[in-house]
Amino acid sequence: MSGRIPQDFIDDLVQRADIVEVVGSRVPLTKAGREYKARCPFHTEKTPSFWVSPQKGFYHCFGCGAHGTALGFLMEFERLDFPVAVEELARSVGVEVPHTDSERTSSEPLFTVLEKAAHIFRQALRDNPVAIDYLRERGLDGETAREFGIGYAPAGWDTLLNSLGTTEADRAHLLAAGLVIARDTGGFYDRFRERIMFPIRDTRGRVIAFGGRIIANGEPKYLNSPETPLFHKGRELYGLYEARRAERNFERILVVEGYMDVVMLAAHGIRNAVGTLGTATTTEHLRRLFGVTGEIVFCFDGDRAGRDAAWRALQTSLPLLQDGRQVRFLLLPDNEDPDSLVRREGAESFTRRIGTSMPLSGFMIDSLTRDLNLDNLADKARLAALAKPLLAQLPAGVYRELLTEELARCVGLPRNRLEELMTGGAQSPLPDQKLPRRSTRPVRPHGVANRRGSLSRQAISLLLHYPIVASLIPLPDALLSAELRGLELLRELHGLASSRPGFGTAALLERFRGRSELPHLAQLLAEEQLIGAEDASTEFADCLERLVSAAMQQELAALLQEAGQRTLSAEELSRLADLQRTVVASHGTARRGLDN
Repeated sequence: MSGRIPQDFIDDLVQRADIVEVVGSRVPLTKAGREYKARCPFHTEKTPSFWVSPQKGFYHCFGCGAHGTALGFLMEFERLDFPVAVEELARSVGVEVPHTDSERTSSEPLFTVLEKAAHIFRQALRDNPVAIDYLRERGLDGETAREFGIGYAPAGWDTLLNSLGTTEADRAHLLAAGLVIARDTGGFYDRFRERIMFPIRDTRGRVIAFGGRIIANGEPKYLNSPETPLFHKGRELYGLYEARRAERNFERILVVEGYMDVVMLAAHGIRNAVGTLGTATTTEHLRRLFGVTGEIVFCFDGDRAGRDAAWRALQTSLPLLQDGRQVRFLLLPDNEDPDSLVRREGAESFTRRIGTSMPLSGFMIDSLTRDLNLDNLADKARLAALAKPLLAQLPAGVYRELLTEELARCVGLPRNRLEELMTGGAQSPLPDQKLPRRSTRPVRPHGVANRRGSLSRQAISLLLHYPIVASLIPLPDALLSAELRGLELLRELHGLASSRPGFGTAALLERFRGRSELPHLAQLLAEEQLIGAEDASTEFADCLERLVSAAMQQELAALLQEAGQRTLSAEELSRLADLQRTVVASHGTARRGLDN
């Protein structure tokens, strides 16, 4: 999970972090007893259902189910990758993130040389009247150029080599960063020449790559950095860093194709545009964008190539369209792109165009029916056949039902009949694990975790709320190999909590990041634990005692079943007698554990 960052450091970091300070510096909090509440920053609500517990180092929304530690909050609220969030949280508590020597050797020099190259390109732009005139003719102002760090790669084959490649190690870094190309005959030459340079930045604003647009005649028109240890085209989005600096919340994100499209839209005050760096939209692109907004608008040329690109984007989007997410399409007039159109008609008219973009359902049906005659029965059947694999990719939910209904109207069949035709018969969806349902009324951040549910659940709840009990009370030997429901998770939690002094709730929760158990652990933490700290050890010991009793009953039942099928060994008979005596002696306790 943590990659090159030591796990012990992450454990300590989430324990040291003040979650109230981390959340409260970004969301207005109101004190409510020992906890704090707010309107959830992750969904729209009128009544606060978002609670922060300084004792647990944990936040939970009873409306949308959002939950996590201070580290998780930074990742969700700031839309940071895990390593970046660790760096940010570490800075907030005044510590430095330890890295392995190999990581420092491989990454830091690349960031350094890319930043130096960006500086050289910016200086070269200031010194080149031809490049300046080119940008002015395109309508770009100096303020926007500075914000995006736009520069110029001069003519010549060795501008960067002469400035930054004086040693063999320097040249190796230039090559690894994608700034130079190795000659077949030996030596290197600059990758970018006579091009307007657009630095591509990561979520922290660090330069990780470049895109270059030629200003004279020549091919290719646009040239991107190659894939490097820092740069992966299928993941990065040009302008996302700048957009997030300009806007805190996005109603929607506009996805365009070119660097100048992003820059010129920003120059006209449209700050929600990003570019896909000359590659088709990927699932990773969409995951990042849906982390920022609930609505994505794809903007393409209206020609055949543009429609084909839009169709590919639609297909990539379908599996991610859970309820609450939208995808729309804006197809521009012939021979227009966002750059030319916003300069010609202005920001207000372009914004209106975005507002009239076509929803995914409309674009999908329009594309599928373009060459069909829906007065013809064969074409109706053809439409159902074409739609079948597309609908199958949609997650179950309201959106899928509505789209199926719309298709049913086109085909002229009842929705349930169309579904049967497309699925080969009626079938029930597989049950999904879901986060807590959204509440429409004020909810106090407490349930009751005391003696509710299975014994394992009770023990896990106590362990989460009071991790210190693991250091005070070891697990009985009888529970180390037993197979009661929930016992494997209890053993793992107990092992973690007892592994280091002061191992707290936040560190425990963070160890389960990305695992299927996390939502269930978060739900237990969100419930009120009626057992106080002073009684936690006694209650935990009692839970373990009853679990041992339940485990013995389970073992006894298994041995009795075996005895009915074969002759038991002497050792098994001895064990059977021991179990019978113990279970009879502790019958009352055992009865309380029968449900486990």
